[in-house]
Amino acid sequence: MKSDLDSIMQERNLDAFVVFGSAENNPPMYYLTGGGHVSHATIVKKRGGEALYFHNDMERDEAAKSGLQLVSLGKYDYNALLKEADGDLLLAAALRYKQMFADAGITQGRIGVYGQYDVGVVFGLLSRLQSVAPEIEFVGETREESIFLRAMETKDENEIARIRKMGKVTTEIVGKVRDYLTARDVREDEVLLKEDGTPLTVGDVHALIRLWTAERGAELPSGFIFAIGRDAGVPHSMGNPPDLMRLGQTIVFDFYPAEAGGGYYYDFTRTWSLGYATPEAQALYDQVKEIYDTLNDNFDLNVAFKEYQRQTCEYFESKGHPTPLKTKAPIEGYVHSLGHGVGLNIHERPFSGLTASDDQRLRAGVVVTSEPGLYYPEKGMGFRIEDTLWVRPDGVIEKLADFPYDFVLPMKKRGEV
Repeated sequence: MKSDLDSIMQERNLDAFVVFGSAENNPPMYYLTGGGHVSHATIVKKRGGEALYFHNDMERDEAAKSGLQLVSLGKYDYNALLKEADGDLLLAAALRYKQMFADAGITQGRIGVYGQYDVGVVFGLLSRLQSVAPEIEFVGETREESIFLRAMETKDENEIARIRKMGKVTTEIVGKVRDYLTARDVREDEVLLKEDGTPLTVGDVHALIRLWTAERGAELPSGFIFAIGRDAGVPHSMGNPPDLMRLGQTIVFDFYPAEAGGGYYYDFTRTWSLGYATPEAQALYDQVKEIYDTLNDNFDLNVAFKEYQRQTCEYFESKGHPTPLKTKAPIEGYVHSLGHGVGLNIHERPFSGLTASDDQRLRAGVVVTSEPGLYYPEKGMGFRIEDTLWVRPDGVIEKLADFPYDFVLPMKKRGEV
Protein backbone atom coordinates (compact mmCIF):
# COMPACT_ATOMS: atom_id res chain seq x y z
CA MET A 1 0.00 0.00 0.00
CA LYS A 2 1.02 3.65 -0.37
CA SER A 3 1.86 3.80 3.33
CA ASP A 4 4.57 1.17 2.71
CA LEU A 5 6.64 3.36 0.39
CA ASP A 6 8.98 4.69 3.07
CA SER A 7 9.75 1.24 4.47
CA ILE A 8 10.33 -0.15 0.96
CA MET A 9 12.65 2.79 0.22
CA GLN A 10 14.60 1.97 3.37
CA GLU A 11 14.90 -1.68 2.30
CA ARG A 12 16.31 -0.54 -1.04
CA ASN A 13 18.61 2.05 0.55
CA LEU A 14 16.89 4.87 -1.34
CA ASP A 15 17.07 8.32 0.21
CA ALA A 16 14.42 9.79 -2.07
CA PHE A 17 12.57 9.29 -5.34
CA VAL A 18 11.59 11.43 -8.30
CA VAL A 19 8.62 10.75 -10.60
CA PHE A 20 8.40 12.32 -14.08
CA GLY A 21 5.53 12.80 -16.51
CA SER A 22 1.82 13.44 -16.72
CA ALA A 23 -0.56 12.78 -13.85
CA GLU A 24 -2.74 10.77 -16.25
CA ASN A 25 -1.90 7.34 -17.68
CA ASN A 26 1.29 7.26 -15.65
CA PRO A 27 0.84 4.75 -12.80
CA PRO A 28 3.48 6.01 -10.30
CA MET A 29 2.29 9.62 -10.74
CA TYR A 30 -1.38 8.64 -10.60
CA TYR A 31 -0.71 6.57 -7.47
CA LEU A 32 0.60 9.66 -5.69
CA THR A 33 -1.74 12.31 -7.12
CA GLY A 34 -5.00 10.57 -7.97
CA GLY A 35 -4.77 11.82 -11.56
CA GLY A 36 -5.78 15.21 -12.91
CA HIS A 37 -4.91 17.08 -16.07
CA VAL A 38 -1.34 17.96 -15.12
CA SER A 39 1.34 17.50 -17.79
CA HIS A 40 5.15 17.63 -17.53
CA ALA A 41 4.90 17.37 -13.75
CA THR A 42 7.50 16.18 -11.25
CA ILE A 43 7.10 14.73 -7.78
CA VAL A 44 10.07 14.57 -5.44
CA LYS A 45 9.88 12.81 -2.09
CA LYS A 46 12.57 12.36 0.52
CA ARG A 47 12.30 9.22 2.63
CA GLY A 48 10.25 10.07 5.70
CA GLY A 49 9.24 13.42 4.24
CA GLU A 50 6.27 14.83 2.37
CA ALA A 51 6.07 14.61 -1.40
CA LEU A 52 6.49 17.90 -3.28
CA TYR A 53 4.42 18.30 -6.43
CA PHE A 54 6.10 20.61 -8.96
CA HIS A 55 3.72 21.94 -11.61
CA ASN A 56 3.12 24.70 -14.17
CA ASP A 57 1.03 27.66 -13.03
CA MET A 58 -1.54 26.96 -15.74
CA GLU A 59 -2.31 23.62 -14.08
CA ARG A 60 -2.32 24.77 -10.46
CA ASP A 61 -6.01 24.03 -9.89
CA GLU A 62 -5.70 20.51 -11.29
CA ALA A 63 -2.57 19.91 -9.20
CA ALA A 64 -4.36 21.15 -6.06
CA LYS A 65 -6.85 18.27 -6.35
CA SER A 66 -4.05 15.91 -5.32
CA GLY A 67 -3.87 17.26 -1.77
CA LEU A 68 -0.06 17.18 -2.01
CA GLN A 69 2.27 20.02 -1.12
CA LEU A 70 2.49 22.14 -4.28
CA VAL A 71 5.44 24.03 -5.68
CA SER A 72 4.97 26.18 -8.78
CA LEU A 73 7.73 26.02 -11.35
CA GLY A 74 7.25 29.79 -11.59
CA LYS A 75 9.17 30.00 -8.34
CA TYR A 76 12.39 29.39 -10.27
CA ASP A 77 13.84 32.15 -12.45
CA TYR A 78 14.31 30.18 -15.63
CA ASN A 79 15.68 33.16 -17.58
CA ALA A 80 18.41 33.60 -15.01
CA LEU A 81 19.17 29.87 -15.11
CA LEU A 82 19.31 29.96 -18.90
CA LYS A 83 21.75 32.85 -18.74
CA GLU A 84 23.86 30.96 -16.18
CA ALA A 85 23.85 27.99 -18.57
CA ASP A 86 24.96 30.22 -21.46
CA GLY A 87 21.84 29.32 -23.44
CA ASP A 88 22.17 25.55 -22.96
CA LEU A 89 18.53 24.47 -22.47
CA LEU A 90 19.35 21.08 -20.99
CA LEU A 91 21.84 22.52 -18.54
CA ALA A 92 19.35 25.20 -17.49
CA ALA A 93 16.76 22.48 -16.82
CA ALA A 94 19.32 20.53 -14.77
CA LEU A 95 20.14 23.62 -12.69
CA ARG A 96 16.43 24.14 -12.00
CA TYR A 97 16.08 20.52 -10.89
CA LYS A 98 19.05 20.95 -8.59
CA GLN A 99 17.15 23.78 -6.89
CA MET A 100 13.95 21.70 -6.80
CA PHE A 101 15.79 18.82 -5.11
CA ALA A 102 17.30 21.22 -2.60
CA ASP A 103 13.81 22.54 -1.78
CA ALA A 104 12.82 18.94 -1.04
CA GLY A 105 15.80 18.66 1.31
CA ILE A 106 17.86 16.54 -1.08
CA THR A 107 21.46 17.51 -1.78
CA GLN A 108 22.99 14.04 -1.76
CA GLY A 109 22.15 10.35 -1.60
CA ARG A 110 20.54 7.64 -3.73
CA ILE A 111 17.48 8.80 -5.69
CA GLY A 112 15.12 6.32 -7.39
CA VAL A 113 13.78 7.39 -10.80
CA TYR A 114 10.21 6.55 -11.92
CA GLY A 115 7.36 7.59 -14.17
CA GLN A 116 6.57 7.61 -17.88
CA TYR A 117 8.20 10.27 -19.99
CA ASP A 118 10.36 10.59 -23.11
CA VAL A 119 13.35 8.44 -22.27
CA GLY A 120 15.75 10.66 -24.21
CA VAL A 121 14.65 13.77 -22.32
CA VAL A 122 14.98 12.07 -18.93
CA PHE A 123 18.35 10.53 -19.82
CA GLY A 124 19.70 13.88 -20.98
CA LEU A 125 18.36 15.69 -17.92
CA LEU A 126 19.69 13.17 -15.40
CA SER A 127 23.09 13.08 -17.13
CA ARG A 128 23.43 16.85 -16.82
CA LEU A 129 22.00 16.87 -13.31
CA GLN A 130 24.54 14.26 -12.27
CA SER A 131 27.31 16.58 -13.47
CA VAL A 132 26.02 19.63 -11.54
CA ALA A 133 25.05 17.63 -8.43
CA PRO A 134 27.67 14.84 -8.21
CA GLU A 135 26.66 14.00 -4.62
CA ILE A 136 23.36 12.61 -5.96
CA GLU A 137 23.25 9.08 -7.40
CA PHE A 138 20.28 8.24 -9.61
CA VAL A 139 19.06 4.67 -9.30
CA GLY A 140 16.99 2.59 -11.72
CA GLU A 141 15.15 -0.63 -10.87
CA THR A 142 13.69 -3.53 -12.78
CA ARG A 143 9.97 -3.08 -13.33
CA GLU A 144 9.08 -6.17 -11.31
CA GLU A 145 11.03 -4.92 -8.29
CA SER A 146 10.07 -1.24 -8.53
CA ILE A 147 9.21 0.30 -5.17
CA PHE A 148 5.92 1.38 -6.71
CA LEU A 149 4.95 -2.09 -7.88
CA ARG A 150 5.89 -3.38 -4.44
CA ALA A 151 3.67 -0.79 -2.76
CA MET A 152 0.85 -1.31 -5.28
CA GLU A 153 0.89 -5.07 -4.72
CA THR A 154 -1.61 -4.88 -1.87
CA LYS A 155 -4.78 -2.81 -2.23
CA ASP A 156 -6.91 -0.95 0.31
CA GLU A 157 -10.73 -1.00 0.42
CA ASN A 158 -11.07 2.06 -1.82
CA GLU A 159 -8.88 0.49 -4.50
CA ILE A 160 -10.87 -2.75 -4.34
CA ALA A 161 -14.14 -0.83 -4.71
CA ARG A 162 -12.83 0.90 -7.83
CA ILE A 163 -11.58 -2.34 -9.38
CA ARG A 164 -14.90 -4.01 -8.57
CA LYS A 165 -16.76 -1.14 -10.25
CA MET A 166 -14.62 -1.60 -13.35
CA GLY A 167 -15.50 -5.29 -13.24
CA LYS A 168 -19.17 -4.37 -13.45
CA VAL A 169 -18.48 -2.10 -16.44
CA THR A 170 -16.42 -4.86 -18.07
CA THR A 171 -19.03 -7.59 -17.77
CA GLU A 172 -21.80 -5.24 -18.91
CA ILE A 173 -19.93 -4.49 -22.14
CA VAL A 174 -19.02 -8.16 -22.67
CA GLY A 175 -22.69 -9.00 -22.27
CA LYS A 176 -23.64 -6.44 -24.90
CA VAL A 177 -21.12 -7.94 -27.32
CA ARG A 178 -22.47 -11.45 -26.69
CA ASP A 179 -26.06 -10.35 -27.20
CA TYR A 180 -25.20 -8.42 -30.35
CA LEU A 181 -23.39 -11.39 -31.91
CA THR A 182 -26.06 -13.96 -31.11
CA ALA A 183 -28.80 -11.71 -32.56
CA ARG A 184 -27.19 -11.52 -36.03
CA ASP A 185 -28.68 -13.09 -39.12
CA VAL A 186 -26.38 -15.66 -40.76
CA ARG A 187 -25.69 -16.35 -44.45
CA GLU A 188 -25.68 -19.86 -45.87
CA ASP A 189 -21.88 -19.87 -45.67
CA GLU A 190 -22.12 -19.24 -41.89
CA VAL A 191 -21.00 -15.60 -42.06
CA LEU A 192 -22.77 -13.23 -39.65
CA LEU A 193 -24.52 -10.21 -41.10
CA LYS A 194 -24.92 -6.65 -39.90
CA GLU A 195 -28.29 -4.91 -39.74
CA ASP A 196 -27.89 -3.70 -43.34
CA GLY A 197 -27.24 -7.22 -44.61
CA THR A 198 -23.51 -6.80 -45.21
CA PRO A 199 -20.95 -9.18 -43.62
CA LEU A 200 -19.98 -8.50 -40.02
CA THR A 201 -16.22 -8.20 -39.51
CA VAL A 202 -13.91 -8.29 -36.51
CA GLY A 203 -13.28 -4.58 -37.13
CA ASP A 204 -17.02 -3.87 -36.83
CA VAL A 205 -17.07 -5.59 -33.45
CA HIS A 206 -13.95 -3.68 -32.37
CA ALA A 207 -15.71 -0.40 -33.18
CA LEU A 208 -18.74 -1.35 -31.08
CA ILE A 209 -16.52 -2.35 -28.16
CA ARG A 210 -14.77 1.02 -28.25
CA LEU A 211 -18.09 2.86 -28.48
CA TRP A 212 -19.70 1.00 -25.60
CA THR A 213 -16.58 1.50 -23.48
CA ALA A 214 -16.55 5.25 -24.07
CA GLU A 215 -20.27 5.50 -23.33
CA ARG A 216 -19.60 4.11 -19.86
CA GLY A 217 -16.83 6.58 -19.06
CA ALA A 218 -14.04 4.02 -19.29
CA GLU A 219 -10.96 3.89 -21.49
CA LEU A 220 -8.82 1.29 -23.26
CA PRO A 221 -5.26 2.58 -22.68
CA SER A 222 -3.78 -0.89 -23.24
CA GLY A 223 -6.16 -1.91 -26.02
CA PHE A 224 -8.14 -5.17 -25.95
CA ILE A 225 -8.29 -8.52 -27.73
CA PHE A 226 -11.19 -9.74 -29.83
CA ALA A 227 -9.82 -12.35 -32.21
CA ILE A 228 -11.34 -15.22 -34.17
CA GLY A 229 -9.93 -18.38 -35.72
CA ARG A 230 -6.17 -18.44 -36.20
CA ASP A 231 -5.71 -15.12 -34.40
CA ALA A 232 -7.45 -16.59 -31.36
CA GLY A 233 -4.55 -19.05 -31.27
CA VAL A 234 -1.94 -16.27 -30.88
CA PRO A 235 -2.48 -15.03 -27.29
CA HIS A 236 -1.84 -11.31 -27.82
CA SER A 237 -3.20 -10.96 -31.33
CA MET A 238 -5.80 -8.19 -31.10
CA GLY A 239 -7.75 -9.65 -34.02
CA ASN A 240 -7.55 -8.87 -37.73
CA PRO A 241 -10.19 -6.20 -38.57
CA PRO A 242 -11.10 -7.54 -42.06
CA ASP A 243 -11.75 -11.08 -40.77
CA LEU A 244 -15.38 -12.17 -41.14
CA MET A 245 -17.37 -13.27 -38.12
CA ARG A 246 -18.39 -16.90 -38.67
CA LEU A 247 -20.15 -19.68 -36.85
CA GLY A 248 -18.15 -22.50 -35.32
CA GLN A 249 -14.82 -20.66 -34.92
CA THR A 250 -13.25 -19.93 -31.54
CA ILE A 251 -13.33 -16.31 -30.41
CA VAL A 252 -11.02 -15.07 -27.64
CA PHE A 253 -12.34 -11.87 -26.06
CA ASP A 254 -9.79 -10.53 -23.58
CA PHE A 255 -11.12 -7.23 -22.28
CA TYR A 256 -9.26 -4.93 -19.87
CA PRO A 257 -10.73 -1.44 -19.64
CA ALA A 258 -9.60 1.14 -17.09
CA GLU A 259 -11.05 4.15 -15.36
CA ALA A 260 -10.76 7.26 -17.52
CA GLY A 261 -7.56 9.22 -16.99
CA GLY A 262 -5.32 6.27 -16.23
CA GLY A 263 -7.07 4.77 -13.21
CA TYR A 264 -7.72 1.19 -12.15
CA TYR A 265 -8.04 -1.71 -14.60
CA TYR A 266 -10.14 -4.84 -14.68
CA ASP A 267 -9.00 -7.92 -16.63
CA PHE A 268 -11.36 -10.55 -18.04
CA THR A 269 -11.46 -13.16 -20.83
CA ARG A 270 -14.08 -15.48 -22.28
CA THR A 271 -13.83 -17.85 -25.22
CA TRP A 272 -16.86 -18.36 -27.45
CA SER A 273 -17.91 -20.35 -30.47
CA LEU A 274 -21.06 -19.10 -32.17
CA GLY A 275 -23.79 -21.59 -32.99
CA TYR A 276 -21.75 -24.75 -32.54
CA ALA A 277 -18.26 -26.00 -31.80
CA THR A 278 -16.21 -28.75 -33.38
CA PRO A 279 -15.59 -31.78 -31.14
CA GLU A 280 -11.87 -30.94 -30.93
CA ALA A 281 -12.57 -27.35 -29.92
CA GLN A 282 -15.06 -28.45 -27.27
CA ALA A 283 -12.58 -30.94 -25.84
CA LEU A 284 -9.82 -28.32 -25.58
CA TYR A 285 -12.15 -25.77 -24.05
CA ASP A 286 -13.24 -28.35 -21.48
CA GLN A 287 -9.61 -28.90 -20.48
CA VAL A 288 -9.07 -25.16 -19.96
CA LYS A 289 -12.25 -24.95 -17.90
CA GLU A 290 -11.24 -27.99 -15.84
CA ILE A 291 -7.89 -26.56 -14.77
CA TYR A 292 -9.48 -23.14 -14.24
CA ASP A 293 -12.00 -24.68 -11.82
CA THR A 294 -9.37 -26.83 -10.13
CA LEU A 295 -7.20 -23.81 -9.46
CA ASN A 296 -10.11 -21.80 -8.05
CA ASP A 297 -10.82 -24.64 -5.65
CA ASN A 298 -7.19 -24.83 -4.52
CA PHE A 299 -5.89 -21.25 -4.30
CA ASP A 300 -4.59 -20.81 -0.77
CA LEU A 301 -3.46 -17.84 1.30
CA ASN A 302 0.26 -16.96 1.25
CA VAL A 303 1.25 -19.61 -1.31
CA ALA A 304 3.76 -18.47 -3.93
CA PHE A 305 1.79 -17.57 -7.08
CA LYS A 306 4.27 -19.44 -9.29
CA GLU A 307 3.27 -22.71 -7.59
CA TYR A 308 -0.07 -22.54 -9.39
CA GLN A 309 1.74 -21.95 -12.68
CA ARG A 310 3.59 -25.18 -12.06
CA GLN A 311 0.34 -27.01 -11.33
CA THR A 312 -1.20 -25.62 -14.53
CA CYS A 313 1.78 -26.75 -16.61
CA GLU A 314 1.69 -30.22 -15.08
CA TYR A 315 -2.02 -30.57 -15.83
CA PHE A 316 -1.69 -29.48 -19.47
CA GLU A 317 1.35 -31.69 -20.01
CA SER A 318 -0.68 -34.65 -18.71
CA LYS A 319 -3.09 -33.89 -21.57
CA GLY A 320 -0.28 -33.86 -24.14
CA HIS A 321 0.23 -30.10 -24.55
CA PRO A 322 3.60 -28.29 -24.59
CA THR A 323 4.12 -25.86 -21.67
CA PRO A 324 6.95 -23.63 -20.37
CA LEU A 325 7.75 -26.28 -17.75
CA LYS A 326 9.52 -28.57 -20.24
CA THR A 327 9.50 -26.64 -23.53
CA LYS A 328 11.59 -23.53 -24.12
CA ALA A 329 9.39 -20.69 -25.42
CA PRO A 330 6.48 -22.80 -26.72
CA ILE A 331 4.27 -21.20 -29.38
CA GLU A 332 1.45 -23.72 -29.17
CA GLY A 333 -0.21 -25.49 -26.28
CA TYR A 334 0.00 -23.57 -23.00
CA VAL A 335 2.42 -20.75 -23.75
CA HIS A 336 2.20 -18.11 -21.00
CA SER A 337 2.03 -17.78 -17.23
CA LEU A 338 -1.12 -18.27 -15.21
CA GLY A 339 -1.76 -14.69 -14.12
CA HIS A 340 -0.54 -11.41 -12.70
CA GLY A 341 -1.53 -8.61 -10.39
CA VAL A 342 -3.97 -5.93 -11.58
CA GLY A 343 -4.33 -2.32 -10.47
CA LEU A 344 -3.15 0.95 -11.97
CA ASN A 345 -1.09 -1.28 -14.28
CA ILE A 346 -2.71 -4.01 -16.31
CA HIS A 347 0.27 -6.22 -15.37
CA GLU A 348 1.82 -5.83 -11.95
CA ARG A 349 2.97 -7.82 -8.93
CA PRO A 350 2.48 -10.54 -7.98
CA PHE A 351 3.61 -12.33 -11.14
CA SER A 352 3.21 -16.09 -11.57
CA GLY A 353 5.94 -17.06 -14.04
CA LEU A 354 8.11 -20.01 -13.09
CA THR A 355 11.05 -17.61 -12.55
CA ALA A 356 9.08 -15.15 -10.39
CA SER A 357 10.56 -14.39 -6.98
CA ASP A 358 9.32 -16.51 -4.10
CA ASP A 359 7.96 -13.46 -2.25
CA GLN A 360 5.23 -12.93 -4.87
CA ARG A 361 2.48 -14.68 -2.99
CA LEU A 362 -1.30 -14.75 -2.65
CA ARG A 363 -1.13 -12.61 0.45
CA ALA A 364 -4.13 -10.73 1.82
CA GLY A 365 -4.87 -7.61 -0.19
CA VAL A 366 -3.53 -8.67 -3.58
CA VAL A 367 -5.64 -8.65 -6.74
CA VAL A 368 -4.65 -11.21 -9.37
CA THR A 369 -5.89 -12.83 -12.55
CA SER A 370 -6.26 -16.53 -13.19
CA GLU A 371 -6.16 -17.16 -16.94
CA PRO A 372 -5.18 -20.62 -18.19
CA GLY A 373 -5.36 -21.14 -21.94
CA LEU A 374 -4.50 -23.35 -24.90
CA TYR A 375 -3.40 -22.10 -28.32
CA TYR A 376 -3.20 -23.88 -31.67
CA PRO A 377 -3.05 -21.20 -34.39
CA GLU A 378 -2.39 -23.65 -37.22
CA LYS A 379 -5.60 -25.44 -36.24
CA GLY A 380 -7.38 -22.08 -36.27
CA MET A 381 -8.29 -22.09 -32.61
CA GLY A 382 -7.38 -20.70 -29.20
CA PHE A 383 -8.93 -20.74 -25.73
CA ARG A 384 -8.57 -18.68 -22.57
CA ILE A 385 -10.72 -18.15 -19.48
CA GLU A 386 -9.86 -15.30 -17.13
CA ASP A 387 -11.28 -13.64 -14.06
CA THR A 388 -9.87 -11.08 -11.63
CA LEU A 389 -9.64 -12.29 -8.03
CA TRP A 390 -9.14 -10.52 -4.70
CA VAL A 391 -7.46 -12.16 -1.73
CA ARG A 392 -9.60 -10.73 1.06
CA PRO A 393 -8.24 -9.88 4.52
CA ASP A 394 -9.95 -13.03 5.85
CA GLY A 395 -8.05 -15.15 3.31
CA VAL A 396 -11.05 -15.91 1.10
CA ILE A 397 -10.39 -15.65 -2.64
CA GLU A 398 -13.23 -13.60 -4.17
CA LYS A 399 -14.03 -13.15 -7.85
CA LEU A 400 -14.74 -9.44 -8.35
CA ALA A 401 -17.28 -9.78 -11.19
CA ASP A 402 -19.48 -12.64 -12.37
CA PHE A 403 -20.20 -13.69 -15.93
CA PRO A 404 -21.24 -17.02 -17.48
CA TYR A 405 -18.66 -19.46 -18.89
CA ASP A 406 -20.72 -20.66 -21.85
CA PHE A 407 -18.48 -21.72 -24.71
CA VAL A 408 -21.07 -22.33 -27.41
CA LEU A 409 -23.39 -19.34 -27.78
CA PRO A 410 -26.69 -20.31 -29.43
CA MET A 411 -27.74 -17.97 -32.22
CA LYS A 412 -31.19 -16.42 -31.87
CA LYS A 413 -33.66 -17.45 -34.54
CA ARG A 414 -35.11 -14.80 -36.80
CA GLY A 415 -37.89 -12.98 -34.94
CA GLU A 416 -36.82 -14.33 -31.55
CA VAL A 417 -36.61 -11.73 -28.75
